[in-house]
Amino acid sequence: MDSDAWEIIHIPEKPALSPDHQPTVKVYASIIKPKFANTIVRQLCKIAPLEDLRHVKRVKKKILPDRGETQLTVILCLAPEHNDPLNDLPPDVQQLVDPYELSPFITQVCKYAAASKEEWEEQSKIWPTSFHPPTYNIDGIGGFSEEDTQSICKFMRVVIDMAVSGHKPLVNAAVIVDPSVRRIIASETDQVYASSAPRDNTSAGTRPFKETGEICLNGILEKQNGSLSAVACLNPWQWSLQPHDTENCSQWHPLRHASMVAIESSSARDRHLFPNSSESFRPDHVQPSNTDSPAKKQKTSSHSPDVQIDSGEETLRDPSMERPYLCTGYDIFLLLEPCTMCAMALVHQRIKRIFYAFPNPTAGGLGGVHRLQGEKSLNHHYAVFRVLLPDDALRQMTMV
Repeated sequence: MDSDAWEIIHIPEKPALSPDHQPTVKVYASIIKPKFANTIVRQLCKIAPLEDLRHVKRVKKKILPDRGETQLTVILCLAPEHNDPLNDLPPDVQQLVDPYELSPFITQVCKYAAASKEEWEEQSKIWPTSFHPPTYNIDGIGGFSEEDTQSICKFMRVVIDMAVSGHKPLVNAAVIVDPSVRRIIASETDQVYASSAPRDNTSAGTRPFKETGEICLNGILEKQNGSLSAVACLNPWQWSLQPHDTENCSQWHPLRHASMVAIESSSARDRHLFPNSSESFRPDHVQPSNTDSPAKKQKTSSHSPDVQIDSGEETLRDPSMERPYLCTGYDIFLLLEPCTMCAMALVHQRIKRIFYAFPNPTAGGLGGVHRLQGEKSLNHHYAVFRVLLPDDALRQMTMV
């Protein structure tokens, strides 16, 4: 497989900004005497904390070239965006002006923390900020080896096979992989509709993907009857507008997006392979999958012979193995970017890396609309990558 034609792009926690075009906010600042610095900063941290600007340093230090002295400038508080008069200083801050001989003025600081060293260097030209590179160590953020790239390409081709095989129009497909042994754990497609395609939805008010999508899929859409309306994550609300077959409602459901079904399949295999391990199924018994231990789960459907599949037989014969905690340390490959619901489910599953081929401009949770990977309040964060498909892979999607 020629991996040179494939391109893998890291999707950062927030949209990329030009380093020299950083959003800013107004603040009140003042030059202070060095002997008052500690006292002023302590008081300001109490009466005017910069909760949303923690990346901004409160004090700026500058060496005056003509005198060789150090000049200190401190941020007093946020300033109104639409008014410049200095008499808008909060009363508590105003009380510091006379005792410490302050001369307030309005300046600007960068609104968001730098996502790269280049951004940080540009930010510091405006006002000093802190730069904290990612503290987690996730393979791929700094680039992939040739072997890793070959493996990613292989699993993405499996996803393409599943998405186009027997499905008209196209559906989303999900493949969960244990990267430590490069084995498929679970593989599923959308199961929202009881047939491979939903009813005619031209009156449902949905927009064709080719009008809203970032990627040009015209050739694929033509081969797929011009619609991606069956992709659950692209149209998460459309199910409610369709008539349904009540006899099959137990297997076909609006929440059965490809990612959700793959998670369910993975969990079912855990229960099968570890029937007596309920006590080990706890967060404090997490077994990271980046060790050298064999894969602990098995996949649900067959694929090409060059893809390694875990049958689970060795696991069943080894009583020393504990049941893994959800999908900790695993990768998931998807044809299209997951919606917010699926992206959040993958947070709960402790997925390590997410790879997708096409963005989701209508409901994407990892770059298309939202970016859950950058939500600081979550207790787990994964790395997200987009895989740009070469021409031969795109042709594979049209030859159905």
